[in-house]
Amino acid sequence: MKVKNFGLIAVGMVIGSVLCGPAANAVSEALNVQPSSQKFYVEGQAVQLQAYNINGYNYVRLGDLSPLVGFNLTYDGTSNSVYIGEKPREQPLEPENTVVLPADGSRYVPQAGDMIHCDDGTRYTITDVSRYDTNVFAAGPVGELPQATCDWSRFPTLELPKMEARHFKNESGDHLFLCNLYETRRMQYTIYNALGDEPAAWRGNTPLATVELTIPADLELYTQSFWPWNQSELTDLVHSRPNSRYYVEAWDYFLNGVFQYTRYSVASL
Repeated sequence: MKVKNFGLIAVGMVIGSVLCGPAANAVSEALNVQPSSQKFYVEGQAVQLQAYNINGYNYVRLGDLSPLVGFNLTYDGTSNSVYIGEKPREQPLEPENTVVLPADGSRYVPQAGDMIHCDDGTRYTITDVSRYDTNVFAAGPVGELPQATCDWSRFPTLELPKMEARHFKNESGDHLFLCNLYETRRMQYTIYNALGDEPAAWRGNTPLATVELTIPADLELYTQSFWPWNQSELTDLVHSRPNSRYYVEAWDYFLNGVFQYTRYSVASL
């Protein structure tokens, strides 16, 4: 049973102890406290409440009132707080080394000890990044994103996909695929520049090709992947299919906490 209107009942302070003697008399005289003689009803039913008339208002203890009108009442001694209704759930504190992954496409460089909050609710600890940006098959670190060699404003504005941390375990180990939006942008800009060099990719000032920053599940069979970064993988594809629809993704792959490589994936139709 819940009551929205308490009528004449003015809910006041929660009195935890009863004053007596001279102190009680002094408080009574200062506040004009008198036991209330009024009768109390909840939804038409008479109820017994110990009430006090203080300066013309009826005051009752919240602890006596809560079971009658159906609201929860909780006292937290550690914070000296009274909660009327539901007590807010305390959010567990994230460990200090939990990483807030950038969702704006800025670069995240993993560090040993970083803890990743995964999409499945688990936390994945990175233990070794010695392979990051140092691959025996690459000429060197990947570097900054490509600069425009054509007018990128002729392409439609693309929205970044959401940041994902896909975690799973199987007989081969503990796996994490971490969405790398920064490297996804590298693929996007590389395709833009390649299209700018391809006359067959345009009708006037409008590109015939399109670029999407995620690969739909139904295109997995048509997806090509490569690592480490190799610009020619995309430029050669563009020059062979200048009017295609391109879907690109980049993922950092970890196995048992150890960084393995950044996987670049592309599908075209």
